[in-house]
Amino acid sequence: MIAHFLCSLIVALGVVSAHRHTYYLPGVAPKTFKAGESTKLSVSKLTSTHTQIPYDYYHLPFCRPAKFSLQSENLGEVLGGDRIENSVYKLEMKVPKTCEVACVKKFKKGDKKKFVQAIKNDYKVHWVVDNIPVGSFSQGTKDTEKVFTRGFPVGFITAGKNNEPIHNLNNHLRIVVMYHDDEDTNDEMGEPTSKIVGFRVEPMSIKHSYAGDSFVPGVTELTTCSATRPPVRDPSNYHSVNRNAQDSVIFTYDVAWEKSTIEWSERWDVYLSSTAPSENVHWFSISNSFLIVLFLSVMIAVILLRALRSDIASYNDPSNLEEAKEESGWKLVHGDVFRPPATYPMLFSVFVGSGVQLCCMGIATLSFALLGLLSPANRGSLITAFILLFVFMGSFAGYYSSSTYKMFRGILWKQNTLMTAFFFPGVVFAVILSLNLILSCLQSSGAIPFGSLFTLLFLWFCVSVPLVFLGSFFGYKREIATFPVRTNQIPRAIPQQQWYMHPFITCLLGGILPFGAVSVELYFIMSALWLHQIYYIFGFLFLVMIVLVVTCAEVSILLCYFQLVNEDYRWWWRSFLHAGSCAFYTGLYAVWYHLTELEMPGLVPVLLYYGYMFIICFTFFLVTGTIGYLSCFWFNCQIYASIKVD
Repeated sequence: MIAHFLCSLIVALGVVSAHRHTYYLPGVAPKTFKAGESTKLSVSKLTSTHTQIPYDYYHLPFCRPAKFSLQSENLGEVLGGDRIENSVYKLEMKVPKTCEVACVKKFKKGDKKKFVQAIKNDYKVHWVVDNIPVGSFSQGTKDTEKVFTRGFPVGFITAGKNNEPIHNLNNHLRIVVMYHDDEDTNDEMGEPTSKIVGFRVEPMSIKHSYAGDSFVPGVTELTTCSATRPPVRDPSNYHSVNRNAQDSVIFTYDVAWEKSTIEWSERWDVYLSSTAPSENVHWFSISNSFLIVLFLSVMIAVILLRALRSDIASYNDPSNLEEAKEESGWKLVHGDVFRPPATYPMLFSVFVGSGVQLCCMGIATLSFALLGLLSPANRGSLITAFILLFVFMGSFAGYYSSSTYKMFRGILWKQNTLMTAFFFPGVVFAVILSLNLILSCLQSSGAIPFGSLFTLLFLWFCVSVPLVFLGSFFGYKREIATFPVRTNQIPRAIPQQQWYMHPFITCLLGGILPFGAVSVELYFIMSALWLHQIYYIFGFLFLVMIVLVVTCAEVSILLCYFQLVNEDYRWWWRSFLHAGSCAFYTGLYAVWYHLTELEMPGLVPVLLYYGYMFIICFTFFLVTGTIGYLSCFWFNCQIYASIKVD
């Protein structure tokens, strides 16, 4: 029955993932254009997979419009470094252009240095037309393979004399916009309309030449291209950026309109399937990991249930009562198993409350994503959802933290509530603020503006903290949880433990299986975060989340059982750390990923990477640790309620 349900779940989630293009944010309606109608091209930012430091588009001395206009953005867009601004590029629906002059820029030495660094660090330009990002074709792993990626490069490097690198600037851009004609839709005047379904740029480097001593836009004619003579890619005529010389650069562009059979609802497929070569591997790895974890989980459950059934039958048999007193086993610690932890009980309750809050946030966010409410068409929606849902789940943190602390007979309820409200958000905010100072010194668009920072503080102090206090109020009003057995006044002596039952060893073993359940999916999530790809397979992520919860619960219960069998009743922190140690392996994986997949020059990118990965690992520790503790608490209540105690 369970196997049938899990197989059905795999098929259902696979169908959801396969038909991802049918899920879009409600209210996002397609926009239609008439022939010749102005189409706005907005610029966004500059990004690099090497430095991980985003910049505003106009951080580099590109062509600037006479009047700037900044598009209003949500909180997620701002935190992601997006700055949507207008541009000098003029597009009209179905109106092609050839060799249009955008501007003429005279570079200073500092401007050239900026371009050299941008080209050297492989920065890419991000534009937006009709709410879809620009893309470009780049060379794949095979000679004949072309891969579609977001953005287009600022320039490229060629080898000069003595293999000296020459930095070439892409100063000519061929803008290709794909459109789909509406068959049954006309505007109010009865004219046919079209929808934009694709947007890419083909960059070129051309050292433009012209007749005369000076170039006047609109008057002087270029000899390298014209309205009737398109530009040609000539390796001998690349525009190289020389740091030591001052010269003028002519920026030009073409506009091409391509008719397409792609429907408007499918226009994001090219971005979502840009990692298609690894999609089959993704399916196979997830399925294989799921089957292995399922097999191990069933095996663990069978062994554990058989051992428990034998123990309970033996303990409840009156004929074995005298022998049971002389034997070792988990029943002998019934008077101490629910004794409050002697080490940091308040911190434990704070960890549990924050873990429950993060679990609720993750479940709600993933549910919205599965329903298609977090479409990539709505930029920044995922980050915004994370922040708002975390804030609104503050009452769960306060409730579970206070009820756990009350169960430990704690009396410092005000201090416990304040720690719950400020500990985890405070740690995250301190790390982000430190990284934000670094980004601000570098004039990065990833630096959080003061207005957005004030918004985050407002959500924290004026929404999250009151909700934590509200949850704590109801948690302290709740009756103390009744345990199935009484706790003795005098703690029982714990016998000498075997070396393999040392907390350090059991914690290391406890995190291996949960990490193995998510390791494959973690690779795709890391690629989306640090290689600027779009993560969209939320059906698989939901499946992996289920496997993670089951694995953390069963591993924690199994290790807790072995601990109690050895008459060691200090299971509170151990249950949390057994499952939470999965975060330790996640941190090791982050180090491996940095050394093998990323090329980060300088100290700042490394600080950014490990700063954000620390937040992710700490969050993962609280989530998995809370799952382990709640599972062990339920398990202990069940087994000790099933035995007869005098």
